[in-house]
Amino acid sequence: MQLTATVILLSISLAVTGCNRPGERAAAAATVRKFGKTAKGEPVQLYTLRNSKGVEASITNYGAILVSLKVPDRNGNLADVVLGFDSLDGYLGEHPYFGAVIGRYGNRIAGGRFVLDGVEYKLARNNGENHLHGGVRGFDKAVWSVKKPRADGDAGVELTYLSEDGEEGYPGSLTATVRYTLTGDNELRLDYEATASKPTVVNLTNHSYFNLAGAGNGDILAHRVRINADNFTPVDQGLIPTGELRPVTGTPFDFRQPHAIGERIGGKDQQLVFGKGYDHNFVLNGSAGSLRSAARVTEPGSGRVVEVLTTEPGVQFYTGNFLDGTIRGKGGAAYGHRYGFCLETQHFPDSPNQPQFPSVVLRPGAKYQSTTVYKFSAEAAR
Repeated sequence: MQLTATVILLSISLAVTGCNRPGERAAAAATVRKFGKTAKGEPVQLYTLRNSKGVEASITNYGAILVSLKVPDRNGNLADVVLGFDSLDGYLGEHPYFGAVIGRYGNRIAGGRFVLDGVEYKLARNNGENHLHGGVRGFDKAVWSVKKPRADGDAGVELTYLSEDGEEGYPGSLTATVRYTLTGDNELRLDYEATASKPTVVNLTNHSYFNLAGAGNGDILAHRVRINADNFTPVDQGLIPTGELRPVTGTPFDFRQPHAIGERIGGKDQQLVFGKGYDHNFVLNGSAGSLRSAARVTEPGSGRVVEVLTTEPGVQFYTGNFLDGTIRGKGGAAYGHRYGFCLETQHFPDSPNQPQFPSVVLRPGAKYQSTTVYKFSAEAAR
């Protein structure tokens, strides 16, 4: 299938609160600055959101990427807790999706193909024989348009991308929107929406790599993780789900009580061997569509905590298994093996080929909606 050109819609605005009087707490605010240009000369901006407590999130309209996220430790010291780069040039080069919004389909689709309404669609095969994270030029490599969200006292930015019919092999044009909102409760909220002109499949997520000790500040093996899941989806050697929902009981995938990431990651469990560590989808407890706790991660040294809440049915827990020190990120830091972890809220991998999994089909007249919240806090030293 010949791919059509991508159409980019451009408009820029931000939610910004008014000035505060002397002695009052600083109001939430949003600023914008130039971040560079793509190889095609497209201008790219960086939008920085701040809340009244000094927490700060920076987002670029290239890939709708979360570039930085500065949150306090138990002593109130801010650190950037997401891996990435200081400039646009790093994101224009090869990197493992640092901070990007992933689409049209996050995670893997087996064989780079699926059948919808009796028609076979062939996608880019960019992960061996499989399709990964939207293909060769997914949403992570697009310039998104930006417009103003509602003014509700929180700082926010809304980004929209129009993916044309046939892009990377997907049917139908898809209009996707993601709204980043930084609340006064130190929550970074991501609201996704999408509509399509033809029946298609969609699975949007964010691919931020977190290190709660600070980006580039060692590995994440001491981070303690709790995941609200009784089951996970085991995979084959190509990391494609077998279709089974396997109980976590008695396995290294049981995170219903907190465990350090490094506690069991080096075990001989076949699933850990396939993934070279954790790179698996967990089937979240509770009702998909309702905002509920998916995971909670703590970093003992700093006391930083992130709780992930989502409306999605699953979350991919990935432990930076393919980071190898060759990528130099912020401040020139080398991102070594397992220097970051991901919690990618999502529908299950390969759902278009797994009819028993929750459906990822979006039809004209319907709306895809999804919400994920990253809530930050800090614990006292024990």
